[in-house]
Amino acid sequence: MASFIEESSHYRKNILTGEWILVSPHRTKRPWQGKTEDPDLSERPAYDPNCYLCAGNTRANGETNPDYEDVFVFTNDFAALTSDSSQDEYEEGLLYAVGETGICRVICFSPNHSLTLAQMEDEAIKKVVDTWQVQYKELGSHARVDHVQIFENKGDVMGCSNPHPHGQIWAQSSVPVEVQKKSFNQKKYFDKHKKSLLKTYLEEELGHGKRIVLENEDFVVVVPFWAVWPYETMIIPRRHVTNISEMTEGEKLNFARAIQGITIAYDNLFECSFPYSSGIHQAPTDKNNYDFWHMHMSFYPPLLRSATVKKFMVGYEMFANPQRDITAEQAAEKLRSLPATHYKNRNPEW
Repeated sequence: MASFIEESSHYRKNILTGEWILVSPHRTKRPWQGKTEDPDLSERPAYDPNCYLCAGNTRANGETNPDYEDVFVFTNDFAALTSDSSQDEYEEGLLYAVGETGICRVICFSPNHSLTLAQMEDEAIKKVVDTWQVQYKELGSHARVDHVQIFENKGDVMGCSNPHPHGQIWAQSSVPVEVQKKSFNQKKYFDKHKKSLLKTYLEEELGHGKRIVLENEDFVVVVPFWAVWPYETMIIPRRHVTNISEMTEGEKLNFARAIQGITIAYDNLFECSFPYSSGIHQAPTDKNNYDFWHMHMSFYPPLLRSATVKKFMVGYEMFANPQRDITAEQAAEKLRSLPATHYKNRNPEW
């Protein structure tokens, strides 16, 4: 059975969403004659007077940032969701739309313009986790907020409009589609087995060991069996927690260390500032019972063969379903083998 999934085309099921991915391991042998680009190896300054996220600078809307020393949160000046949007419905024949309200915030991870999470100390990342926890509680308490999405887009290729280390938080009046799918499958499993779906999955992954990248006392970083992106990973809490507000101080520090570990591994893979989109999926805040939810954080990076060769969702993947060549097991082995020290901090004599 092992040789079958390592050598032949096959489908793998995503147990969280119920969707499938086609895996074609033999295609890793094909030569690459597609597009390549020069990697961006430029160094950024610790402070950029033209950056609208740096401490003390004026943003596009005319407001001035405080001289913040660690984490800084503000309402997005160009928010995709606003609290005063109409909640009216539109229906005409087969056409239907409904208004959506929400709150969008930006979270600056550090005043140092040159840093990324991979280059921050674990205690500094914990302050980011602390802020995520506070924001989830505060935004989730709003009567018209049913879901809080915490995420980061890192790198130009992921649509990031500013290189300053930052993420976003979107709180909205409905539960997004991806979360609905994960709620359905987690609840179905929990109702039948009286146990978290991801806790059972994690126990199985720890037993196999092939897709584990790194772990600590409270968290495990794994390349999911059903991973779509070449070096996709998921951070799973060992303890069944439904959302970030349930984490202890010790768990938050180990969560920060897991984030630090995987982002360093990403940068070390091709010795570049590795782009990705990351996000925390956790229980909605619509006041319903979500005991079946198991919080997790996913990283979706696009790089495939080098710092410049990307994975694109095109052709078959746009019209049928996702497909990958490199297996989850191969990706995990590669990430697991990388040094724990960031490549920029290594002694050149080593």
